[in-house]
Amino acid sequence: MQGLRCCSNDVVQFDITPNTNTTTNTNTTTSSSLSIDVDESTEARIQRLISEHPVIIFTRSSCCMCHVMKKLLATIGVNPTVIELDDNEISALPSATTTLRSPTPAVFIGGSCIGGLESLVALHVSGNLVPKLVQVGALWA
Repeated sequence: MQGLRCCSNDVVQFDITPNTNTTTNTNTTTSSSLSIDVDESTEARIQRLISEHPVIIFTRSSCCMCHVMKKLLATIGVNPTVIELDDNEISALPSATTTLRSPTPAVFIGGSCIGGLESLVALHVSGNLVPKLVQVGALWA
């Protein structure tokens, strides 16, 4: 995942490159769960990130729908992990995202693919988003 970038909020940005096996953070705090193993495949890295983070969004850079997802979750009190994928990495997303019109942005809560922005908003409007976030430990009731 040469182009993998992670933004857990608007201030922190990580650059992760497989050649250096290090994580650089502009706030000088490192996160071991974002570390990479050079021998790990793109699919395995994505699957590991999904399993390690209660709320994670995979997107392309400058995606306005991802911005709306982050703002919705932030108003509830959740700061999701956001991973920006290169075009060639999008195909490594789990098969659950293939049913979406566009594979990105895709939000995963508790390891399960919720879908895109429309699915996230529908889950919120139906009143099921907050209980799901509490269930996975991303939000305290």
